[in-house]
Amino acid sequence: MKLVRHGQPGAERAGLIDAQGVLRDLSMLLPDIGPTQLAPRTLAALAAIDAARLPAVEPGTRLGCPVGGVGKIVCVGLNYADHAAEAGLPAPAEPVLFMKATSALSGPTDAVRIPPGALKTDWEVELGIVIGTRMQQVVEADALAHVAGYVLANDVSERSYQMERGGQWDKGKGCDTFAPVGPWLVTTDEIPDPHAIGLWLEVNGQRMQDGHTRNFIFGVPRVLAYVSQFMTLEPGDLVLTGTPAGVGLGQKPAPRFLRAGDVMRLGATGLGEQRLVCTGG
Repeated sequence: MKLVRHGQPGAERAGLIDAQGVLRDLSMLLPDIGPTQLAPRTLAALAAIDAARLPAVEPGTRLGCPVGGVGKIVCVGLNYADHAAEAGLPAPAEPVLFMKATSALSGPTDAVRIPPGALKTDWEVELGIVIGTRMQQVVEADALAHVAGYVLANDVSERSYQMERGGQWDKGKGCDTFAPVGPWLVTTDEIPDPHAIGLWLEVNGQRMQDGHTRNFIFGVPRVLAYVSQFMTLEPGDLVLTGTPAGVGLGQKPAPRFLRAGDVMRLGATGLGEQRLVCTGG
Protein backbone atom coordinates (compact mmCIF):
# COMPACT_ATOMS: atom_id res chain seq x y z
CA MET A 1 0.00 0.00 0.00
CA LYS A 2 0.87 3.63 -0.42
CA LEU A 3 -0.44 5.55 2.59
CA VAL A 4 -0.65 9.33 2.68
CA ARG A 5 -1.81 12.25 4.78
CA HIS A 6 -3.61 14.94 2.80
CA GLY A 7 -4.82 18.43 3.61
CA GLN A 8 -3.52 21.66 5.06
CA PRO A 9 -0.64 21.69 7.59
CA GLY A 10 -1.89 20.64 10.99
CA ALA A 11 -5.19 19.34 9.57
CA GLU A 12 -4.03 16.37 7.47
CA ARG A 13 -6.35 13.41 7.00
CA ALA A 14 -5.55 9.76 6.34
CA GLY A 15 -5.57 8.52 2.77
CA LEU A 16 -4.12 6.03 0.33
CA ILE A 17 -3.14 5.84 -3.32
CA ASP A 18 -5.14 3.18 -5.17
CA ALA A 19 -3.88 0.88 -7.93
CA GLN A 20 -4.82 3.47 -10.57
CA GLY A 21 -2.90 6.23 -8.79
CA VAL A 22 -6.01 7.96 -7.43
CA LEU A 23 -5.80 9.56 -4.00
CA ARG A 24 -8.55 8.13 -1.77
CA ASP A 25 -9.73 9.39 1.62
CA LEU A 26 -9.45 7.06 4.62
CA SER A 27 -10.56 9.47 7.32
CA MET A 28 -13.93 7.76 7.87
CA LEU A 29 -11.98 4.64 8.88
CA LEU A 30 -8.82 6.04 10.49
CA PRO A 31 -8.19 9.21 12.51
CA ASP A 32 -4.67 9.48 11.11
CA ILE A 33 -1.67 7.54 9.79
CA GLY A 34 0.39 7.42 12.96
CA PRO A 35 1.89 5.12 15.58
CA THR A 36 -1.35 3.27 16.39
CA GLN A 37 -2.29 2.74 12.76
CA LEU A 38 1.12 1.25 11.87
CA ALA A 39 0.51 -1.96 13.82
CA PRO A 40 0.66 -5.06 11.61
CA ARG A 41 -2.98 -5.96 12.30
CA THR A 42 -4.19 -2.52 11.22
CA LEU A 43 -2.05 -2.52 8.08
CA ALA A 44 -3.37 -5.99 7.17
CA ALA A 45 -6.96 -4.76 7.59
CA LEU A 46 -6.26 -1.74 5.38
CA ALA A 47 -4.77 -3.96 2.69
CA ALA A 48 -8.05 -5.89 2.52
CA ILE A 49 -10.13 -2.77 1.81
CA ASP A 50 -11.66 -2.25 -1.64
CA ALA A 51 -9.99 1.09 -2.29
CA ALA A 52 -12.32 1.85 -5.21
CA ARG A 53 -15.18 2.25 -2.72
CA LEU A 54 -13.40 5.05 -0.86
CA PRO A 55 -14.11 8.67 -1.83
CA ALA A 56 -11.61 10.24 -4.19
CA VAL A 57 -9.73 13.34 -3.08
CA GLU A 58 -9.56 16.34 -5.37
CA PRO A 59 -6.42 16.21 -7.55
CA GLY A 60 -3.76 18.69 -6.48
CA THR A 61 -4.62 18.45 -2.78
CA ARG A 62 -1.55 19.04 -0.64
CA LEU A 63 0.21 15.99 0.80
CA GLY A 64 1.87 16.25 4.20
CA CYS A 65 4.44 14.05 5.86
CA PRO A 66 2.83 10.60 5.46
CA VAL A 67 3.39 9.72 9.14
CA GLY A 68 1.75 11.68 11.94
CA GLY A 69 2.80 11.71 15.57
CA VAL A 70 6.45 10.96 14.84
CA GLY A 71 8.23 10.56 18.16
CA LYS A 72 11.81 10.94 16.95
CA ILE A 73 13.94 11.06 13.83
CA VAL A 74 17.19 9.10 14.09
CA CYS A 75 19.70 9.64 11.28
CA VAL A 76 22.72 7.72 10.07
CA GLY A 77 25.65 9.77 8.82
CA LEU A 78 28.32 8.75 6.30
CA ASN A 79 26.54 5.52 5.33
CA TYR A 80 27.85 5.55 1.75
CA ALA A 81 31.61 5.32 1.19
CA ASP A 82 31.45 7.80 -1.72
CA HIS A 83 29.75 10.41 0.48
CA ALA A 84 32.29 9.93 3.28
CA ALA A 85 35.07 10.41 0.72
CA GLU A 86 33.60 13.63 -0.67
CA ALA A 87 33.29 14.93 2.89
CA GLY A 88 36.98 14.12 3.44
CA LEU A 89 36.20 11.61 6.16
CA PRO A 90 37.05 7.91 6.52
CA ALA A 91 34.30 5.33 6.24
CA PRO A 92 33.08 4.74 9.81
CA ALA A 93 33.68 1.47 11.65
CA GLU A 94 30.24 1.77 13.30
CA PRO A 95 27.13 3.70 12.23
CA VAL A 96 27.32 7.43 12.95
CA LEU A 97 24.08 8.55 14.62
CA PHE A 98 22.51 11.96 15.10
CA MET A 99 19.00 13.27 15.70
CA LYS A 100 16.78 15.55 13.66
CA ALA A 101 14.03 17.60 15.32
CA THR A 102 10.45 16.49 14.65
CA SER A 103 9.57 20.17 14.20
CA ALA A 104 11.60 20.00 10.97
CA LEU A 105 9.06 17.66 9.34
CA SER A 106 7.26 18.92 6.25
CA GLY A 107 5.52 17.59 3.17
CA PRO A 108 6.91 16.59 -0.24
CA THR A 109 5.96 19.85 -1.98
CA ASP A 110 6.22 22.31 0.93
CA ALA A 111 8.71 25.17 0.70
CA VAL A 112 12.12 24.66 2.27
CA ARG A 113 12.85 27.79 4.31
CA ILE A 114 16.53 28.75 4.45
CA PRO A 115 17.15 30.27 7.91
CA PRO A 116 18.05 33.98 8.13
CA GLY A 117 21.78 34.41 7.65
CA ALA A 118 22.35 30.81 6.54
CA LEU A 119 24.86 30.54 3.69
CA LYS A 120 25.53 26.81 3.31
CA THR A 121 22.16 25.05 3.09
CA ASP A 122 22.58 21.64 1.48
CA TRP A 123 20.54 18.70 0.18
CA GLU A 124 20.65 14.96 1.02
CA VAL A 125 18.29 12.47 -0.62
CA GLU A 126 17.71 9.46 1.65
CA LEU A 127 15.74 6.29 2.22
CA GLY A 128 13.66 6.60 5.37
CA ILE A 129 12.43 3.68 7.48
CA VAL A 130 9.14 3.89 9.37
CA ILE A 131 9.00 1.76 12.52
CA GLY A 132 5.83 -0.32 12.96
CA THR A 133 6.45 -2.22 16.21
CA ARG A 134 8.62 -1.47 19.24
CA MET A 135 12.35 -2.22 18.90
CA GLN A 136 14.60 -2.65 21.91
CA GLN A 137 17.85 -4.64 21.81
CA VAL A 138 16.77 -6.34 18.58
CA VAL A 139 19.13 -8.64 16.66
CA GLU A 140 19.75 -8.09 12.95
CA ALA A 141 17.87 -11.25 11.92
CA ASP A 142 14.66 -9.86 13.45
CA ALA A 143 15.03 -6.21 12.52
CA LEU A 144 12.99 -6.03 9.31
CA ALA A 145 9.98 -7.58 11.05
CA HIS A 146 9.61 -4.30 12.96
CA VAL A 147 9.36 -2.12 9.85
CA ALA A 148 5.99 -0.74 8.74
CA GLY A 149 7.29 0.75 5.51
CA TYR A 150 9.62 3.13 3.73
CA VAL A 151 9.59 6.78 2.69
CA LEU A 152 11.54 9.20 0.56
CA ALA A 153 13.26 11.86 2.68
CA ASN A 154 15.53 14.87 2.23
CA ASP A 155 17.92 15.51 5.12
CA VAL A 156 18.29 19.24 4.44
CA SER A 157 21.32 20.57 6.31
CA GLU A 158 22.83 23.97 7.08
CA ARG A 159 26.53 23.14 6.94
CA SER A 160 27.73 26.27 8.72
CA TYR A 161 25.57 25.42 11.75
CA GLN A 162 26.55 21.75 11.52
CA MET A 163 30.30 22.14 11.15
CA GLU A 164 31.34 25.64 12.20
CA ARG A 165 29.33 26.36 15.35
CA GLY A 166 30.79 23.73 17.70
CA GLY A 167 29.11 20.79 19.42
CA GLN A 168 27.05 18.17 17.64
CA TRP A 169 25.68 18.01 14.08
CA ASP A 170 22.09 18.38 15.29
CA LYS A 171 21.99 22.20 15.19
CA GLY A 172 22.53 22.14 11.43
CA LYS A 173 19.91 19.46 10.88
CA GLY A 174 16.82 20.50 12.80
CA CYS A 175 15.70 23.83 11.32
CA ASP A 176 12.03 24.14 10.41
CA THR A 177 11.22 22.47 7.04
CA PHE A 178 14.58 20.63 7.01
CA ALA A 179 12.91 17.18 6.93
CA PRO A 180 10.63 16.90 3.88
CA VAL A 181 9.18 13.37 3.88
CA GLY A 182 6.89 11.62 1.41
CA PRO A 183 4.84 11.67 -0.71
CA TRP A 184 3.88 8.20 0.49
CA LEU A 185 4.57 5.64 3.15
CA VAL A 186 5.06 2.47 1.12
CA THR A 187 4.41 -0.70 3.12
CA THR A 188 6.95 -3.51 3.12
CA ASP A 189 4.89 -5.78 0.84
CA GLU A 190 5.74 -3.36 -2.00
CA ILE A 191 9.40 -2.95 -0.98
CA PRO A 192 10.61 -6.47 -0.16
CA ASP A 193 14.29 -5.47 -0.41
CA PRO A 194 15.32 -2.02 0.88
CA HIS A 195 18.75 -2.58 -0.69
CA ALA A 196 17.32 -2.42 -4.22
CA ILE A 197 16.36 1.26 -4.33
CA GLY A 198 17.83 3.90 -6.60
CA LEU A 199 17.99 7.47 -5.25
CA TRP A 200 18.42 10.72 -7.18
CA LEU A 201 18.23 14.47 -6.63
CA GLU A 202 18.31 17.47 -8.98
CA VAL A 203 18.77 21.17 -8.28
CA ASN A 204 17.29 23.49 -10.91
CA GLY A 205 17.15 20.56 -13.32
CA GLN A 206 20.78 19.50 -12.86
CA ARG A 207 21.33 15.97 -11.56
CA MET A 208 23.44 16.21 -8.39
CA GLN A 209 22.94 12.83 -6.69
CA ASP A 210 22.49 9.44 -8.32
CA GLY A 211 22.99 6.62 -5.84
CA HIS A 212 21.70 3.20 -4.84
CA THR A 213 20.99 1.56 -1.49
CA ARG A 214 22.98 -1.51 -2.51
CA ASN A 215 25.99 0.68 -1.72
CA PHE A 216 25.16 1.15 1.95
CA ILE A 217 28.10 0.66 4.29
CA PHE A 218 25.62 -0.55 6.91
CA GLY A 219 22.46 -2.20 5.57
CA VAL A 220 19.00 -1.67 6.97
CA PRO A 221 18.97 -4.64 9.41
CA ARG A 222 22.36 -3.60 10.78
CA VAL A 223 21.28 0.02 11.19
CA LEU A 224 18.03 -0.84 12.98
CA ALA A 225 19.61 -3.42 15.27
CA TYR A 226 22.42 -0.98 16.08
CA VAL A 227 20.11 1.91 16.90
CA SER A 228 17.98 -0.36 19.11
CA GLN A 229 21.01 -1.06 21.30
CA PHE A 230 21.16 2.62 22.31
CA MET A 231 17.52 3.70 22.33
CA THR A 232 14.09 2.15 22.00
CA LEU A 233 12.49 2.69 18.63
CA GLU A 234 8.73 3.15 18.90
CA PRO A 235 5.99 2.85 16.27
CA GLY A 236 6.00 5.94 14.08
CA ASP A 237 9.67 6.74 14.62
CA LEU A 238 11.68 7.53 11.49
CA VAL A 239 15.19 6.29 10.75
CA LEU A 240 16.98 8.07 7.89
CA THR A 241 19.68 5.87 6.43
CA GLY A 242 22.21 8.30 4.96
CA THR A 243 22.87 9.94 1.61
CA PRO A 244 25.03 9.03 -1.40
CA ALA A 245 27.65 11.30 -2.94
CA GLY A 246 26.69 14.51 -4.70
CA VAL A 247 25.75 16.86 -1.87
CA GLY A 248 26.52 20.55 -2.28
CA LEU A 249 29.40 20.45 0.19
CA GLY A 250 31.21 17.92 -2.00
CA GLN A 251 30.90 19.72 -5.35
CA LYS A 252 34.12 20.42 -7.24
CA PRO A 253 35.92 22.71 -7.83
CA ALA A 254 33.89 24.58 -5.17
CA PRO A 255 30.93 23.73 -2.93
CA ARG A 256 27.46 24.71 -4.12
CA PHE A 257 24.66 25.58 -1.73
CA LEU A 258 20.96 26.37 -1.96
CA ARG A 259 19.58 29.87 -2.46
CA ALA A 260 16.06 31.29 -2.43
CA GLY A 261 14.31 30.33 -5.66
CA ASP A 262 16.24 27.09 -6.16
CA VAL A 263 14.10 24.04 -6.90
CA MET A 264 14.99 20.55 -5.67
CA ARG A 265 13.47 17.47 -7.30
CA LEU A 266 14.26 14.09 -5.81
CA GLY A 267 12.99 10.57 -5.98
CA ALA A 268 13.56 6.93 -5.14
CA THR A 269 12.49 3.65 -6.72
CA GLY A 270 8.89 2.95 -5.70
CA LEU A 271 8.78 5.83 -3.22
CA GLY A 272 7.64 8.71 -5.43
CA GLU A 273 9.10 12.16 -5.91
CA GLN A 274 9.39 15.49 -4.11
CA ARG A 275 9.50 18.99 -5.58
CA LEU A 276 10.75 21.59 -3.11
CA VAL A 277 11.16 25.32 -3.70
CA CYS A 278 13.62 27.15 -1.45
CA THR A 279 12.55 30.39 0.20
CA GLY A 280 14.06 32.79 2.74
CA GLY A 281 17.78 33.08 3.28
